Amino acid sequence: MADPTTPVALAADFPAADHAQWRGLIDKALKGADFDRRLVARTADGIRIEPLFTSRPAVSNDIEQPSSSADGLAWDIRQLQAGTDAAAVNAAILADLAGGASSITLQFAAPGQTGLASGAAEIARALDGVLLDVCPIALRAGENTAAAAAGLTALWAARGLAPAQQRGAFNYDPLGTLAATGALAYPLDATMRNAAALVKQTLPLPGVTALAAHGPVWHTAGASEGQELAAVLATVVAYLRAAEAAGVAPVQALPKIAVTLAIDADQLMGLAKLRAARLLFARVAEACGAPEAAQAMILAAETSTPMMTRRDPWVNMLRTTMACATAAMGGAQAITVLPYTWALGQSDAFAQRMARNTSIVLMEESALGRVADPAAGSFAVETLTADLAKIAWAQFQKIEAAGGLAAILSTGALQAEIAATAAAKVKDIATGKVALTGTSAFPRLGDDGVKVVPWPTLPPDAPPKGHRAAPLAAFRPSAPFERLRDAADAHTAKSGAPPRVFLVCLGPLAAHAARATWTSNFLAAGGIESVQSPPLLQSQDAGEAFRASGASVVCLCGADENYAELGEATASLLKTVGAQTLYVAGRPKDQDVALNAAGVEGFLYAGCDMIATLAAVQQALGVAGGNA
Repeated sequence: MADPTTPVALAADFPAADHAQWRGLIDKALKGADFDRRLVARTADGIRIEPLFTSRPAVSNDIEQPSSSADGLAWDIRQLQAGTDAAAVNAAILADLAGGASSITLQFAAPGQTGLASGAAEIARALDGVLLDVCPIALRAGENTAAAAAGLTALWAARGLAPAQQRGAFNYDPLGTLAATGALAYPLDATMRNAAALVKQTLPLPGVTALAAHGPVWHTAGASEGQELAAVLATVVAYLRAAEAAGVAPVQALPKIAVTLAIDADQLMGLAKLRAARLLFARVAEACGAPEAAQAMILAAETSTPMMTRRDPWVNMLRTTMACATAAMGGAQAITVLPYTWALGQSDAFAQRMARNTSIVLMEESALGRVADPAAGSFAVETLTADLAKIAWAQFQKIEAAGGLAAILSTGALQAEIAATAAAKVKDIATGKVALTGTSAFPRLGDDGVKVVPWPTLPPDAPPKGHRAAPLAAFRPSAPFERLRDAADAHTAKSGAPPRVFLVCLGPLAAHAARATWTSNFLAAGGIESVQSPPLLQSQDAGEAFRASGASVVCLCGADENYAELGEATASLLKTVGAQTLYVAGRPKDQDVALNAAGVEGFLYAGCDMIATLAAVQQALGVAGGNA
């Protein structure tokens, strides 16, 4: 009988894999096409994502992951409450905790955000009935963190909680506030002294962190993975310097800084980002002479806001599920899943329940938390982790060479770099290189049935008295498409009929079906309906079908050979019988000049700028305000 402890070589009977042989087969299948252009993807940082990874990187990625949260859960299920009414927030918190959440983030009114008032009485009302020795409370209060922290501290004292029983995160992140809003209430030196004082205040509280390096600030502006990590790392280092200047050593200060990273639906890069973060923090801790402190830092994750869409928001549930799974497998100790309606407005009980249930199902039914660092050993993840850590470290060094995070923000250089990255992302989506399901790809026309209460209007901020910098611009790649959809809806409401394009389908069904379907989806991304003609085999039939449609804008759909046979004559006829604007689906080779001469204004094709093209189609249809 075989020894059960002896490893079994499952591939022993097969010849060893040969990369050169594999590459030869790939080149044969590509038939001369460029390997890099067809099969190698690149991230926003320029990192290559190969079609096949065959070995671990030369640099070691050994990462010690925390096995579970303090409560024995695989991770802390942290729900965000951003309401403005304390009684309503209290009811929602109690429902969250009864439904499985393990901690709460309270959002407070501050420059750039709405939320609760930061007074002690308001906080007490919001947390009435919450067992504060069991449920950690995290604050999101921006410039009003000191007041919110004082209110929470007073509540702990009123409840009689000993220092060891107090659990929470004050999350003071003045550099993040400066980046997001462009202003601080106090001069920079005084602000950093306040941050250090908060660290000192929490030293006797083992369950409370004072400061935060909030990655979503940078991610929400469109930063790449490397830019987000570099900014977060620079934030941590700036706070360590402030604490050290106040007499707090790095070994004491590091555990008082909570780090949050934004995770989107890109699983590979999300895993690499979380794993690279631990490598980078370990390197900083080692450089500070406190290597053991890196493991005491709290690494949290929050699902991405830029990936959320307002149209067909049901798809957001799929996006946040992937992001939550990625955060869990990447070793995040606390995960906040934003409700699927976040981009639309305030979340109701159903949206909150779905957000917390995402974590619960992944934790309890999918058992994602039972294995520490399950991505370890994956050639792809290990390589991407090493590449991302290297790029983030280089960008961090660039920030440090500029005098640190506050200094580079004051020049506007980092904001400009992030804006350029965001613009490149928008271009990738506009040209179809990246698809937004339900928005730029497979859009759903009509009412999706989701109704929410809009977010309150932000009050005007008081003129800042402290440090100033150019604020980061908000980034949500679906926004240009949503503006087009809003303009189409307004046109429908005003005219009583949706904007509509008539598709002239040339040739038999097999010849035009693919392009007609693609064109219908393309137009729907701009809120434009399409009406297809029956298969048309001669030009005069197209004229009759057009007159019956009542449309003014037409798009020819067919195979290139149909265009060669019927396209020019059909276009000329359609113009003669009243077609105001005429498009062609696809880019028929060597026929564009003739088709343009026959009256064709433009071509709809994969790779064109969807936003600009759809805006032009809307303009031809008389839709006001559709210029995205």
